[in-house]
Amino acid sequence: MALHFVTDDASTAGVGDVVVLTGPEAHHAAAVRRVRVDEAVTLGDGRGVWLEGVVTAAAPKQVDVLVTARAEVSAPTPRIVLAQALAKGDRDELAVQAATELGVDAIVPWQAARSVSRWDAKADKGLARWRTIVREAAKQAHRAWIPEVEGVARLADLVARARDARVLVLEPSADERLTAVASGSVDDRDIVLVVGPEGGIAPEELAALEEAGARLVRLGDTVLRTSTAGAAAISVLSATTGRW
Repeated sequence: MALHFVTDDASTAGVGDVVVLTGPEAHHAAAVRRVRVDEAVTLGDGRGVWLEGVVTAAAPKQVDVLVTARAEVSAPTPRIVLAQALAKGDRDELAVQAATELGVDAIVPWQAARSVSRWDAKADKGLARWRTIVREAAKQAHRAWIPEVEGVARLADLVARARDARVLVLEPSADERLTAVASGSVDDRDIVLVVGPEGGIAPEELAALEEAGARLVRLGDTVLRTSTAGAAAISVLSATTGRW
């Protein structure tokens, strides 16, 4: 499979144009991935544009790609949104990376009541880190659309989403299985998966979400880590909504 790179210049490029990669993307292409002249590659803008091309020049500071084909990939519907609770160590980052590779369409960092990690004053740094992880994971997975990483959410923000989206809260004690809920009728509303932190979602949070219209669902008889629960749920939804 051809190597894939992301550049905003892909948005307006057409067949016969030369797209020039510079900066970190050029270094990644030439020095890290070691692309060579005449090698076939793909390019995208992360917003649906998909280009096929051939490398015509390759240096660490500049890589030129002659565009041979252009397509525009529609954004998938319904969107799958992951509300991932902040977690200690790199567990939330692992969750974000896996979710991106598996096809999530948007990610919401959630400051849950039991989150050990507290962004607070360092929210901008945390968001920048997650967005970098998402961009690189989307490139690795050859995705035409790079998921949006939204601002940090509180419980009230998730409750508000339940008015317009299908909010599914992953809770090991829930009576309903995700597979049963996901196999039901699906409309164009966002599907929001809520994943709690290491200590689980607090009872008052579960109650507020359920009262707002969210459904509590479980993946099975085992309890998954916060780093893997979202990825497992996205896999189920991808299968049941026809993405896979």
